[in-house]
Amino acid sequence: MKDAPKRTVQVKIQGRSYRIRAEGEADAGSVHRAAALLDETIERVRIRAGTVDSVDVAVLAALNIANSLVSERDGGGSNASGARVGELIALLEDALAPRRGAPA
Repeated sequence: MKDAPKRTVQVKIQGRSYRIRAEGEADAGSVHRAAALLDETIERVRIRAGTVDSVDVAVLAALNIANSLVSERDGGGSNASGARVGELIALLEDALAPRRGAPA
């Protein structure tokens, strides 16, 4: 089977453009869907956490997506790994909470 040609796909996440390398049309579609999922997750986390620090928001979004992935791989949300990731998300959100009202 012949390898699919590589191409660069442009996606937008939080208003910034990124160029991602993809292999063929199917992979390009996956890249677009992944970028859309990340963009939506970042926005939900930003609203819920009330923080504007892009690194904090990106880490929380990544943990949310990783938690979903771990739960899916393990066959449901009742596993110890998924629960632990959920606990870490809650700890990070709590740690960020005092910053909301703090003076800049």
